Amino acid sequence: MATTTTEPGYDVLVVGGTGVDTIVRVDALEVPGGDSVSVPPAHDHVGHTGNGVALGCHALGLAVKFVDFLGDDPQGRMVLDRYAQLGLDFEHVVSPHGTPRGINLVDPQGRRFSFYDGRHPADLRLPREFYLPHLERAAHVHLSIVNHNRDVYEDLEALGATSSTDLHDWDGENPHHLHYALRSDLVFMSAATVRDRVGPVLRAILERGRARLAVATDGAEGCHVLVRGEREPRHFPAVRPEHPVVDTNGAGDAFVSGFLYAHLRGAPVEECVLAGSVAGAFTCASAGTHSAFVDRGGLERLVAAARS
Repeated sequence: MATTTTEPGYDVLVVGGTGVDTIVRVDALEVPGGDSVSVPPAHDHVGHTGNGVALGCHALGLAVKFVDFLGDDPQGRMVLDRYAQLGLDFEHVVSPHGTPRGINLVDPQGRRFSFYDGRHPADLRLPREFYLPHLERAAHVHLSIVNHNRDVYEDLEALGATSSTDLHDWDGENPHHLHYALRSDLVFMSAATVRDRVGPVLRAILERGRARLAVATDGAEGCHVLVRGEREPRHFPAVRPEHPVVDTNGAGDAFVSGFLYAHLRGAPVEECVLAGSVAGAFTCASAGTHSAFVDRGGLERLVAAARS
């Protein structure tokens, strides 16, 4: 009798958000006088937001699948080599527009400002026949705000998997981000742009969309979390990094991966926030984008230390 086997599923499917970042160390996040300035050697790193979430979850032992467009170019080969080295399960569709790039300025305090190229045209979409088989095997799907995955929500909602997204420094109004904000179950963002409007923005996400929870991270100030059914966000303090801060590139993505790790294990919100904060703080001690992630044992040790 013939038997059939079912391929194992994924704890997390990450859709979109890989590329290469060039890190430039500068004295200050401002344009100096003159028309040129000497800086330390610039270095390229595999980066971008989906990359950070996928690698962070992978380091924590979750079963991760990552899919995206990728150029047939030196940057694309750099991405593939990195994922092969780390054992990350990654598949891609070749983009004729090449591999996305980013230029990240980083000051001596580890703060950064990023320039991302917009090489993918607005009408580019991941083919449904490519992503759907992976979507059907996923317990949870994280969608980066890259636009070429925006149609995935139609199939995602029909299949019933949970979802998350990271809006980064959304201003609370930009319609591009709003599409992701209103259709995801867990919404992450930075408070960098909304500042004193954190409460109203988080409330609007929950009132207008399907999210059960929204988080606004605020760097060294910690984060603000609003759960459906609660009127005001709760503030959680930041976790002090174990080592000096070198580079904050990727800290938000690491926060998301730590939060998801705890959330998918059924942990309460307070424990999810602590796991995310620990994972984000760990990343800040390493130079470069997404160059180091905490593993499961390290997370448990650092969470225990943060509680004491």
